[in-house]
Amino acid sequence: MYDPKSMKATEFIDDSEILETLAYAEENKSNYELINSIIERARDCKGVTHKEAAVLLQCDIDELNNKMYELAKEIKQNIYGNRIVMFAPLYLSNYCINSCVYCPYHIKNKNICRKKLTQDEVRKETIALQDMGHKRLALEAGEDPKNNPIEYILECIDTIYSIKHKNGAIRRVNVNIAATTVENYKRLKDAGIGTYILFQETYNKANYEVLHPMGPKHDYNYHTEAMDRAMQGGIDDVGLGVLFGLNTYAYELVGVLMHAEHLEAVFGVGPHTVSVPRICPADDIDVGDFTNAVPDEIWQKIIAIIRIALPYTGMIVSTRETPKNREKALELGISQISGASSTSVGGYAEQEEENTAQFDRNDTRTLDEVVLWLMELGYVPSFCTACYREGRTGDRFMALAKTGSIRNCCHPNALMTLKEYLIDYASDKTKAVGEALIKKELLTIPNEKVRAIAEKNLELISEGQRDFRF
Repeated sequence: MYDPKSMKATEFIDDSEILETLAYAEENKSNYELINSIIERARDCKGVTHKEAAVLLQCDIDELNNKMYELAKEIKQNIYGNRIVMFAPLYLSNYCINSCVYCPYHIKNKNICRKKLTQDEVRKETIALQDMGHKRLALEAGEDPKNNPIEYILECIDTIYSIKHKNGAIRRVNVNIAATTVENYKRLKDAGIGTYILFQETYNKANYEVLHPMGPKHDYNYHTEAMDRAMQGGIDDVGLGVLFGLNTYAYELVGVLMHAEHLEAVFGVGPHTVSVPRICPADDIDVGDFTNAVPDEIWQKIIAIIRIALPYTGMIVSTRETPKNREKALELGISQISGASSTSVGGYAEQEEENTAQFDRNDTRTLDEVVLWLMELGYVPSFCTACYREGRTGDRFMALAKTGSIRNCCHPNALMTLKEYLIDYASDKTKAVGEALIKKELLTIPNEKVRAIAEKNLELISEGQRDFRF
């Protein structure tokens, strides 16, 4: 029985509801009047239901698909503007007791080099990331109560926040670790994390259990209900995601939107972010073993539909994707990307001699190259962490995002943090392009008072001061 307000995973992610939704979408894939009406109603930036999104996904009318893509671009511009938030993953440990068949960290993999960072190594990694210009990290670790207990994660967070190197500082630590208890989520909240991220991998329960044959992650209900416990523990910014390619993409799209509807129904706050990774090669993993690979065109359509369905949510694409695919994804709804990522444990401070990576990267550019690329495309790379630090999280953030008012804070904050990056870390070419972009973008701030404050703060940043925010 489908019930978005239920706290049971199999009721708010109901298999029969998904199958009925997909059947309905298939029946209506050429229904011009219905599809057009969904697109037109979505122009108010209030989203669409999982059932309506499924119809958009199956739409086979070129005219309406193009209209859909244009709407996704329009919605993104209205809410997020041309800002792109920058972050980097930091892998703490690849010890794991699970048996996920798509991940090289699985317990049966004897080829991968197992490694766990010491606190001294965490310091070195943090300094290396600061020296690139990063301000926002996403911590990653395998599930292993012995090697990676919650105490270890908390110690790493404390270490990262304590390090101030030259003008560098990590101002926001997001955490992507295994499902845990309400009490442990409270401890993560108390440690000052930003967003708690957990990918569902697949919402199909039967397939999920086959893909996770052993270990604590095998428990579909416990894993799927993790976001509820995180919110109960006080973490009001959570990040959803599936690994496209493990199951049929249509099923997964409906599933992640139902999960978002559940969070909204129960807590009044949908996901802060949604990630859209696709399975890619890694040590001991052959993507040919998975028969649900998602073509570029479909992946791009999924991004556009999520942007239409969840206008308020941040959308993330990692270095799994090529620069070409990332560029297209940015047009259609992505608002956050990683730059100069290492997916190895200890991969920033020094080159790893042995493989500890979780997956192969398809974008290996430096952060400076990514920042320059974004600016040349007309985007404003943002290193802003102000909302989290000003208490604009959960329902407070959503109230601003859903009305588009968030741009009044985000745009000047993006320009100020970009200015910091240009002065402290950028190459001469990136600096020149960036200074011209800031000058141009200042003129787009509609509020004269805000613009004047931003201009003054930019002058103070040039004089050596740091960390201004609205």
